[in-house]
Amino acid sequence: MTTSAPQELALPVLDAELASRLGARMQRVETLLAGHVQGRAPFVTEAASHLLRAGGKRLRPLLVLLAAETGEEPDSDDVLTAACVVELTHLASLYHDDVMDEADLRRGADAAHARWGNHVAILTGDFLFSKSSELTAVLGADAVGIQARTFTRLVEGQILETVAPGPDEDPVAHHLEVLAGKTGSLIATSAEYGTIFGGASPEVRAALTAYGEIVGVAFQLSDDILDIASDAAESGKTPGTDLREGVPTLPVLLARTSTEPGDARLRELLDQDLDDDVLHAEALGLLRAHPAMEEARRYVVARADEAKQLLVALPEGPVREALETFADIVATRSA
Repeated sequence: MTTSAPQELALPVLDAELASRLGARMQRVETLLAGHVQGRAPFVTEAASHLLRAGGKRLRPLLVLLAAETGEEPDSDDVLTAACVVELTHLASLYHDDVMDEADLRRGADAAHARWGNHVAILTGDFLFSKSSELTAVLGADAVGIQARTFTRLVEGQILETVAPGPDEDPVAHHLEVLAGKTGSLIATSAEYGTIFGGASPEVRAALTAYGEIVGVAFQLSDDILDIASDAAESGKTPGTDLREGVPTLPVLLARTSTEPGDARLRELLDQDLDDDVLHAEALGLLRAHPAMEEARRYVVARADEAKQLLVALPEGPVREALETFADIVATRSA
């Protein structure tokens, strides 16, 4: 089976030598992943390799490889195995996500449930989770414990996304908890695995694990802002998709907390079904002009800065530079 290798690195690596080294190792990860999705029956292999063939940024395995560069054994085979673990876990979650979201497309291809039905999609996700667990067992007890905790947080985040916050619960805090579980946890684990199996110091391990979670959540929050602020011609996405579908985002949640009389119309619209194009356009325009947008941007910038401050535990050099640049991109993409 052939896979679609990423055309460029998902993280901004400016050092040519490091970029070349990471690119070569990512090709090895692609080859290994193609082998790990093989089942005993051809149909299982076809279903399990469906999203892998569709491509993707491969941010998580690349972060494993980059974090491993902070240690003395960045070329360890365990680093490659760990990279496969996090990507298989991510892929498995996408199969389940698409069933929950009733999404017809993923990475430009038919979602698995749209092609084969919900049962096959869910079981394929389970198969990939099992494959990632098999690989984790090879890495040892420490890795198994980390993977188990990550999986718990990931699934709990997915569950919480389907549950509205309680009457005494802060909706913004609820949203951040969802993102920390669904996205931040696995990105944090990617960085942690890289430091463990690359042979980095405990201080670097702690710093990069915390960095991964913070920057992962911040990246998703910047998506919240782009959903409202983006221009379709520039982003390639339809503005206000989450708004139309009633998916909570940080600017919407912040706008809802406003008690200003002038915001009454916006609050009224946010409580309505925005499938109507006219109402949707009105709500989108009011949101774009609302102070909640700038408040959300400031929050993302603050989190990105917090992530960058953790990188002082790393020596100066191309690895630290790449991680700092990634945090800067997270902050500026929402500007």
